[in-house]
Amino acid sequence: MRVSRREFLLTLLATEVLRAQEGTVFSTDVKIVSVLATVFDKQRRIIHDLTKDDFQITENGRPQTIKYFSRDTDLPLTIGLMVDTSMSQVRVIGEERAASFRFLDRILREDKDQVFVMQFDMTVQTPQPLTSSRQKLEKSLVFVDTPTRAELRTQAGGGTLLFDAVVNASKNIMASRQGRKALVVMSDGGENGSEASLNDAIEAAQHADTMIYSILFGGTEGRGILQKMSRETGGGFFEVTKKQSIDQIYEVIQAELRGQYSLGYTSDVPVRISEFRKLALTVKQKGLIVQARDRYWAQR
Repeated sequence: MRVSRREFLLTLLATEVLRAQEGTVFSTDVKIVSVLATVFDKQRRIIHDLTKDDFQITENGRPQTIKYFSRDTDLPLTIGLMVDTSMSQVRVIGEERAASFRFLDRILREDKDQVFVMQFDMTVQTPQPLTSSRQKLEKSLVFVDTPTRAELRTQAGGGTLLFDAVVNASKNIMASRQGRKALVVMSDGGENGSEASLNDAIEAAQHADTMIYSILFGGTEGRGILQKMSRETGGGFFEVTKKQSIDQIYEVIQAELRGQYSLGYTSDVPVRISEFRKLALTVKQKGLIVQARDRYWAQR
């Protein structure tokens, strides 16, 4: 069958874009499903030396052929620092802020990565939109704090808008970004007052191909909420304890984000309606643990 010049150029363009930006879902005639994964051993040490042949992936239970594979840790990162500034965090907010300074200093490459800062309590605010400037990010973090007494008196309603914040960040910021994307949520997991539900928050992050890394700090009641958000988006859940400080947790998150595998495949079933499809990524070697999202949004 003869291929037109236009069809040939479109195919060539799609191939070149894929090579340049690993891990993106493209809206061309052929849609590439991308999956980012971190692999651990039983001691939760990151495994860096696997190959494409070590992985197996299924979609809705059907085996798929992995066509694209990369261990490139140099890809750009888009990160959202999501800080719970509700009154339940008043005793730990200073420690969270100081650790965030150090995290940014280690992870941010000003020539490649972008970060935004969002805080949530009775409202959701973005004191620093996406930027690659370490100076701007550090300046904004100085003012991330719990509400003053005056603000508490003047603001109507109450609660902690965790779910609304995740939906806001996913839809309004992350959805338009490409490559590796993660929300780092520092909270006690308390939620009260959001219009969005837990499932709404998870689905918004999944739509945006964004992982959620949760850090439980200052309480225990919200552990289940944070664990579920992280598990279903392919991120990680951590808890600040006497044995594991927030700085140590940030070090682990940084290592995971830099140590991911990027895999891509073309689904054997064309997308006729937009829907969620189940994913199952495993490795052939026994004793290893794969951390990856378990479904994706197939966009028509």
